[in-house]
Amino acid sequence: MGEVYRARDTKLNRDVAIKILLPAVANDPDRLTRFSREAQVLASLNHPNIAHIYGLEDAGDVRALVMELVEGPTLADRLTRGALPLDEGLPIAKQIAEALEAAHEQGIIHRDLKPANVKVRPDGTVKVLDFGLAKAMDSAGASSMSAMMSPTISIHATQAGIILGTAAYMSPEQAAGKPVDRRADLWAFGVVLLEMLTGRQVFVGETVSHVVASVLKDAPDLTTLPPDTPAVIRRLLRRCLQKDRTQRLQSAGDARLDIEEAASEPSGTTPATAIRTVHRTRERIAWSAALAAVVVAALVIVRLRDAQRVQPSEMRVEITTPATSAPLDFALAPDGRSLVFVASAGGTQRLWFRPLDKADAQPLTGTDDATLPFWSPDSRSVAFFASGKLKKIDISGGLPQVLATAAIGRGGSWNADGTILFSPLAGIDPIMRIPATGGNPTPVTRAIPGHASHRFPQFLPDGRRFLFYVQSNPDVQGIYLASLDGGEAKRLTAADTDGLFLRPDRLLFVSQGRLVAQRLDLTRGEVLGSAETLADHVAQSAFFHGAFSVSDDGRIAYRAGGERTQLVWYDRTGKLVAQAAPPDTQGLLAPELSPDGNRVAVDRTVEANRDVWLMDLIRNSLTRFTFDPSVDGFPVWSPDGKRIAFESTRHGRYGLYVKPSSLVGAEVAIGDSPNNRWPLDWSKDAQFLLYHEDDSKTGSDVWALPMTEGDRKAIAVANTRSWELTAAFSPDGRWVAYDTNESGQFQIVVQPFPNPTGKWQISTDGGTAPRWARDGKEVYFVNAEGKLMAAPVRIAASSFDYDAPVPLFQTRIYNNVYKQQYAVAADGRFLINQVMEEASPTPITLLLNWKAR
Repeated sequence: MGEVYRARDTKLNRDVAIKILLPAVANDPDRLTRFSREAQVLASLNHPNIAHIYGLEDAGDVRALVMELVEGPTLADRLTRGALPLDEGLPIAKQIAEALEAAHEQGIIHRDLKPANVKVRPDGTVKVLDFGLAKAMDSAGASSMSAMMSPTISIHATQAGIILGTAAYMSPEQAAGKPVDRRADLWAFGVVLLEMLTGRQVFVGETVSHVVASVLKDAPDLTTLPPDTPAVIRRLLRRCLQKDRTQRLQSAGDARLDIEEAASEPSGTTPATAIRTVHRTRERIAWSAALAAVVVAALVIVRLRDAQRVQPSEMRVEITTPATSAPLDFALAPDGRSLVFVASAGGTQRLWFRPLDKADAQPLTGTDDATLPFWSPDSRSVAFFASGKLKKIDISGGLPQVLATAAIGRGGSWNADGTILFSPLAGIDPIMRIPATGGNPTPVTRAIPGHASHRFPQFLPDGRRFLFYVQSNPDVQGIYLASLDGGEAKRLTAADTDGLFLRPDRLLFVSQGRLVAQRLDLTRGEVLGSAETLADHVAQSAFFHGAFSVSDDGRIAYRAGGERTQLVWYDRTGKLVAQAAPPDTQGLLAPELSPDGNRVAVDRTVEANRDVWLMDLIRNSLTRFTFDPSVDGFPVWSPDGKRIAFESTRHGRYGLYVKPSSLVGAEVAIGDSPNNRWPLDWSKDAQFLLYHEDDSKTGSDVWALPMTEGDRKAIAVANTRSWELTAAFSPDGRWVAYDTNESGQFQIVVQPFPNPTGKWQISTDGGTAPRWARDGKEVYFVNAEGKLMAAPVRIAASSFDYDAPVPLFQTRIYNNVYKQQYAVAADGRFLINQVMEEASPTPITLLLNWKAR
């Protein structure tokens, strides 16, 4: 990567390692931007066996990566003295496996594991270096499939005389230019472990080409292992070094367990080779006994094979997908033969179709910006949400058909009678039904006292009853059972996510990060018994959607990890200025800067509990602000910074609350309404709180609540049958900018306040999430393509004028249309809550032949 220096951090009084980047990277803006993004992801790794990344610095033309300085030799240095004995080699291998396990759980692959990238400190602690940096060094097109499939030998690097990926440790798929996933690291781990125990390089050749050829065609020689090598380690090496990755070891955690098992064996255990020393007489007796045993074993094997035909063994297969900013959006076809998922390879988020009997996936034309796909019952069509609409597309070809308006869809389901259930807008009751051919949606659930939101419907096999998720306070929130035939919905269980039905009688959902299955008695409408864990660390979103799917034949797909977002500072040109907070799978949503610019209020979900948190930008600390077990979020600062308004479901629906920002004082409910409400902005004169309200008759509206003592009668700002979602006061408090879909597409409108004597649409190609510049001379918003826009405006007491909006830069802003996901600082910088594009997302795991206990 360049030159490496030992350096002294004078601010924190510690020694560090500084890597000066190659000119090929440092002088290429696109490559440097990508490297910065990848380095930020890698900086989130926090494990005792992984060398930490502290920062990415630049000084003039010099770009440098600041890393933890690890004392001691590399494993390559140690191997120059020969093979490692088991009592030295196995502890090192165990720590390498633990490092891989931790990184893989975060969706990060090393891609260049080799002895030179493993340091052994004098106290025996192992540190794995350069995690993921081979990927970070890829070219600007690394989000494309071609870059994703390329080996880690970098053209740019070889031009500078350096090879990033070392051919001797590449997996066969890496060497062949195919997609790589965590199993490439497990191959490299096996090569490193075999080299440690034998003292010999596993794959050799005169040139890189010869070595690559050896990797592709030669079988590793396990006969060179020492005679006392435990059988479990021999088995581990065989599993790691399978050229077919579907037959390879699937997780570093399993490698760690095998090593721990080997280490626990008594030191006097007789190795397998000692059998050769048995006396010939005893050997003949053994062979006689063995002959009888073979006859018995043959009969047993025949019986086992017959049993296995009836009861096939459980299997887990990993499916690698292209880069994606929506890793939770995928669905198994009902027939279990194919999969659709959302990916953003090539820069555009769309649906991809993958038959499971083929190795390749293909994007579906016309599905740009797709989210939350779900299948038709015959597995021939897929419905999805995109651009404020519910659409469907035939897998065999053709363009999508628009079925209904859905400003921000929250899940759907399709039955054999041609009925689709869907949630068109988070926060608005009820679940709607529509013919699969399109038409006017009608409600199938009704508002229930205490409910905040109905979402993620899922038909049961009879095509009449369905599951759905209710978001509310902890006593109400969970998975419910309802019917198209009417009647009261019944709560089945509390859950952290929506639920799916697994035939014949199991309810699947996520609880505390675990995918669990619990028996569902459909006759009684009750869940029975205890929940059984199918998988750990299963991803879930901030809007209660779980990363799992099922087919009618009992297959289960799930994905570990989750959506990763981070708060990042950008200047007006789109230059990444600084990282305000590291990537966070808990989500740092709805950022609101304090008036003095020193703190940020966000809402964050920890252990399935969403609360308001305060981030101190000076001290780089994060403090919890609300503590109620209900949902608390969407904070808004008072103009003097002494109070924070927020939403809460502690009384069922979303209501408005205010609490002192010092944390000293009570939380006070303000206003009263049977509808969901959440705050949007606080006028600079402290007189009015702008808020959003859901109404069963008019949809989503914007109101202003007087914050002075006395009559607090709300003022309607935008109360129409269209949807108005987010809004902001101008600095002088005389104007309000808000988004509305009155024209059929969300656009930004400005109107006077408090008397709406006129209104002006200032956006042209879509717009949401308006913010004002601190001087009132611009209105910012996000257009339909995700670009941050600026509309110059001229406001006075009774006049308004504006110029055409201009794009500032492309964003990857988090998709939540109910609250602005960015803030504007006094100096004109933008603090954006952006989705981390998963260049190498955690694979989707396909669980086959699972049987309930």
